Amino acid sequence: MSHNVTKHNCFVVVFTLSTVGNMKFLKPGKVVILTSGRYAGKKAVIVQNTDAKSKERPYGHSLVAGVKKNPKKVIRGMSKRTIARRSQVGVFLRVVNHKHFLPTRYNMDLTKELRGKINVSDASKKSEAKKLVKKVFQARYGSGSNRWFFQKLRF
Repeated sequence: MSHNVTKHNCFVVVFTLSTVGNMKFLKPGKVVILTSGRYAGKKAVIVQNTDAKSKERPYGHSLVAGVKKNPKKVIRGMSKRTIARRSQVGVFLRVVNHKHFLPTRYNMDLTKELRGKINVSDASKKSEAKKLVKKVFQARYGSGSNRWFFQKLRF
């Protein structure tokens, strides 16, 4: 077990780095928060995880589907058209290095809807996959499940 000590202004933060063996917790369905890039601060869910390195990506990486644009607040006096427009969920698909996201304690069960159907090898397949993810996320938001996932992250 080793310790990393980082000094910030007036307090000291100690991180404990320990090897936990082969415990893999980055499984499909784990909700993460992206920490860098265009979608930094956005919530996403792991669709496929790859711990092995490849020639084109010499690092562990995951395919994540995330919420690009959160649904807006809806009140009772709005028309059905306005409610439908404000309830739209914008989505993105991205392959992300494991170092560039923060796993949360939350999970989303996406196994049935998205297993083996997501492919981002070329632009046309990625746009089809994005449409499928948008449909799944929209259905989840409409049913009221995974409410925390669709709220804007306040930090």
